[in-house]
Amino acid sequence: MAAAGLSVHPVILSGGVGSRLWPLSRETYPKQFLDVAASGRTLVQQTLERLEGMPDLAAPIVVCNQAHRFLVAEQLRDNPLGAAQILLEPVGRNTAPAVGVAALQAMRDAPDAILAVFPADHLVEAPAALRTALSEAVQAAEAGWFVTFGVVADRPETGYGYIEAGEPVADQATARLVQRFVEKPDHARAQAFLEAGGFYWNAGMFVMRASRYLEALQQHAPDILRGCEAAMAEAERDLDFIRLGEGGFAHCPSDSIDYAVMEPTDAAVMVPLEAGWSDLGSWSTLMSAGAADGQGNVLLGDVIAEDSHNSYVRAESRLVATVGLKDHVVVETADSVLVAPRDRVHEVKAVVQRLQADGRAEAVEHREVHRPWGSYAGLIRADRFQVKRIVVNPGCRLSLQMHHHRTEHWVVVKGTAQVTRGDEVFLLGEDESTYISLGTVHRLENPGMIPLELVEVQSGSYLGEDDITRIEDVYGR
Repeated sequence: MAAAGLSVHPVILSGGVGSRLWPLSRETYPKQFLDVAASGRTLVQQTLERLEGMPDLAAPIVVCNQAHRFLVAEQLRDNPLGAAQILLEPVGRNTAPAVGVAALQAMRDAPDAILAVFPADHLVEAPAALRTALSEAVQAAEAGWFVTFGVVADRPETGYGYIEAGEPVADQATARLVQRFVEKPDHARAQAFLEAGGFYWNAGMFVMRASRYLEALQQHAPDILRGCEAAMAEAERDLDFIRLGEGGFAHCPSDSIDYAVMEPTDAAVMVPLEAGWSDLGSWSTLMSAGAADGQGNVLLGDVIAEDSHNSYVRAESRLVATVGLKDHVVVETADSVLVAPRDRVHEVKAVVQRLQADGRAEAVEHREVHRPWGSYAGLIRADRFQVKRIVVNPGCRLSLQMHHHRTEHWVVVKGTAQVTRGDEVFLLGEDESTYISLGTVHRLENPGMIPLELVEVQSGSYLGEDDITRIEDVYGR
């Protein structure tokens, strides 16, 4: 519990793209916005929900890529900690600048704010244990320490960095001085750490006074502090978001909080954490977090595994069957399938890089693409025509727009559509349709209480998403 007058500000870092969990995680819809653990809630939702019940919590601050702003707003709309302040990064600059702007924002409301910094894409199986460790970390932060969490290691893990713990900290429950931070080791060194004791996995979560963090940036990384201050001075309100100034933020060196502050400071301490933590950084770690069957398989979706062992098989859109599979990962989505030996899944990043180099959409987005008003999914694409399924959420509308190269036919299959077509405004019910001619100004809205679903047939010489001239847009695009 924070001392009287102090408030704890959860800071959620949601800037990653999760390429190591491709094909489920994509650039425009990364893993923090997905229910990758099949729990019924996305990772970013779980990140805030597991803090519920902590005393003295202020409204959360979320730092995210501006391209993900509507995903964040929608997924955190009803979070239990109150309306989030969402800071939009114009460019990615790693965690030290992200925490810097969050500290400046928190101090505008509470000069004595304590920051509790969490990545948006981690898994914690025992939230109560995390809250206990967080309470101890807050007490240490009140005393001026920079606190990180060390996960109690139960195996020689090569995918995590390590913290070597030093002496206990006087007047603190479990906090210990940080002796040193260690980069990801090879297997032999990780085994030696496990046998020696006193080494913990670096969870990448931090607690500190906002003012102390800014002082540390001034001392150890002044260029980052200057960039953060400039970005906040140039920041603008945009709907429910705070857009950081691009000029200031872009000049921040790209550095992690570990390198910029935690390693050079002499005030770093560690609180042990034993809460079923994982960073879900690869398909192997996701498999370790899943429930295995009698053959050691983790099976999700419509899967038939015949004579298959110790494998992770996930089906998102169709039946996947395996025969004689052993120690493999298979992940199926509507447009891509990954098949890899378990001990080589870290190489999926090379696949993503190749897709990016080839300019392929599979690196960037799913077949179903989410928008602030709903979503659309490509069903058929051929020369000069394509078919899409469009879903518009209740009360939402697309922009008032026109196209230069395509016509559109709309058929409503569920709900009610309000259509603007030129000077006309009219309603369409189920099984009714309309036609949007080339160059006609138009808009689609859902005035109803249930999602509007329709089939759209586009035809023309060019069908790219950039053939949209927006005349009016409630989302500021």
